[in-house]
Amino acid sequence: MDYQEAMDYINNTNKFGIKLGLDIISKILKNMGNPEKNLKIIHVAGTNGKGSTCSFLSHILRCASYKVGLYTSPYLECFEERLRINGENIPKEKLVYYVEYIKPIIDKIIEEGYDCPTEFELITAIAFKYFYDEEVDFVVLEVGLGGRFDATNAIEKSLLSIITTIDYDHMDRLGNTIEGIAYEKAGIIKQNGNVVSCFQNIGALNVIKDVCKDKNATLTILDKEDINIKEMTSYKQIFDFKGFKSLEIRLIGKHQVYNASLAVLAIINLKKYNINIDEECIRKGLVDTTWPGRLEVISRSPLVVIDGAHNLQGIRVLKDALELFTYKKLILVVGMLRDKDTENMLNLIVPEADIVIATMPISDRAYTAEELSKRIKRADVVHFEDIDAAARYALSKADSDDMVLFSGSLYMIGHLRSILKNVIFSSSH
Repeated sequence: MDYQEAMDYINNTNKFGIKLGLDIISKILKNMGNPEKNLKIIHVAGTNGKGSTCSFLSHILRCASYKVGLYTSPYLECFEERLRINGENIPKEKLVYYVEYIKPIIDKIIEEGYDCPTEFELITAIAFKYFYDEEVDFVVLEVGLGGRFDATNAIEKSLLSIITTIDYDHMDRLGNTIEGIAYEKAGIIKQNGNVVSCFQNIGALNVIKDVCKDKNATLTILDKEDINIKEMTSYKQIFDFKGFKSLEIRLIGKHQVYNASLAVLAIINLKKYNINIDEECIRKGLVDTTWPGRLEVISRSPLVVIDGAHNLQGIRVLKDALELFTYKKLILVVGMLRDKDTENMLNLIVPEADIVIATMPISDRAYTAEELSKRIKRADVVHFEDIDAAARYALSKADSDDMVLFSGSLYMIGHLRSILKNVIFSSSH
C-alpha cells in the first residue's frame, strides 16, 4: 500500500459508523497478541475537557523524561495527529505499515463471522500496537464516545481512570439524563482501580461514587476549594493548587485551570505506583501545554479566535471566556451538527455577536449554512455554504480592534485552522 491506499482503507470503514461494543475490538486485539496488556495506561473519559486534560498529562510526563503515547480524537488538521509519541505524529510510512499489518487480521475475523470494524476500532487497535512496538512508558488514552462500550475500554486495567466534567451530549447513544450519561462514562472504572474525577453535577458524582464502590475502586475528587485563581487573561492563567503556588498555563479560560488542576491531581495519584514527578516538571509541563482549536488565538490584530465548542457546556465556557478579551465588535462565524442542542447553544452565543455568519462544517451530520441561518433568530444573519468564503467575509468585516470568532463544531475548526494560519489570513491582512 501507499499512503493514499492506506487512508482509503481506513476511510472505507466510515460507512459502518459508530457501533458501541467491545466484541470486535477485543477480537482484533487478541489476534494481535493483546499489546494493550503490556502498556501503562491513563484512561480519560468525560463530556468536555478530555483533550486538554490529556495534553496537560502528556506534557508533564514528557517533562519528567518519560516516553509518552497520546491517543486522541477527532483530529484537527491531519489524521496522524490521533497517534502521537512525545508530541510527534505517527509518521505516514508507519501508519501505512500498521494498516498493512492489520488488514489480514480484519479479513480473518470477518471470515469468522464478525462485522467489519468501525474506523475508531481500527485506529484504536493500531494505536495499541504502535505504542507497544515503540516501547512507550505511558499511554494517555482518550475515550472516543461514552466509556463503557467505547473501543478504548477493551483494556483490562489502567493506572488511572480520569473522569472530566459530564454534561448532556450524544444523548441518542448515552441516554438523556445526567445520571445515565455518567454511568456510561464511569464504565472505564476498573475493579480495584484508581479513579480521579473533578467536581461534578451531584447526580453525576453520585453515579461515579456508586460505580467506584461496586468495583472497590479508590476515588479522589478534585476539590474546587483547593484552587485559587490569581490571574486570568487572554494570554495566561496563574493559580495555586494544593501546595503548588502560582502555577501557570497558557490555555485560556477558567475551565482550563480546572483541567490543569485535574491533571496535577492525577500526577499526584501516580505516587501510588512509586511514580514521582517533581514540582519543576509539573510547572514546566503545564506552561508548555498547548491544545489547538480550543479558545486558540490565531491573530491579535484583528483578534481571531477559533474554538471547538460543540455542545451546550462548551458554549457556556466559551461565552464566559469572552470576558477575557478586549474588542470593539464581535463577528461570529458558526457551524453546527444536527445532533446537538442547537437552539440552546445558539441562544447563548448569538446575542454576544454584532455580526453573525452561518456556515457548514465538513460533516454529513452538519446543518447546511442556509438551514442553520434559519434557526438563528435575527434578521441580519448571512450564510455561506463554503467555509473559506465565510472566513473571508468575516475577515473583510473586521477592523484591527474587532474580534472574529469561529465556533460550533470541531469539524469546522480543523479546516479553518489550516486556512487562517496560511492562505486566507496572510492574503487578507
